[in-house]
Amino acid sequence: MSENKIIVTISGKDRVGIVAEVSSVLAKYGVNIEDIRQTIMQGCFMMFLLGDIGGSKFSFKEIKDALSQTGEKLGMEIWTQRKEIFDKMHTI
Repeated sequence: MSENKIIVTISGKDRVGIVAEVSSVLAKYGVNIEDIRQTIMQGCFMMFLLGDIGGSKFSFKEIKDALSQTGEKLGMEIWTQRKEIFDKMHTI
């Protein structure tokens, strides 16, 4: 179901352990990673992730807050939004 999908966008200065830290938070919160793309652009790390929260016992807000706190800890920007909202924002 589309309402169970989330889009997570991560950006900031590249360093070791970003993917490991974010994926461990997602695993702790029961989020299944369905697709992940990342790139490094002139030292800037960019990652886009599609996750499924349908099997999680945590709310969207709890997951979003945990990822935001992880972003602060890593010195990265982490945005989390529902896929259905993301899709509507990017429909012309």
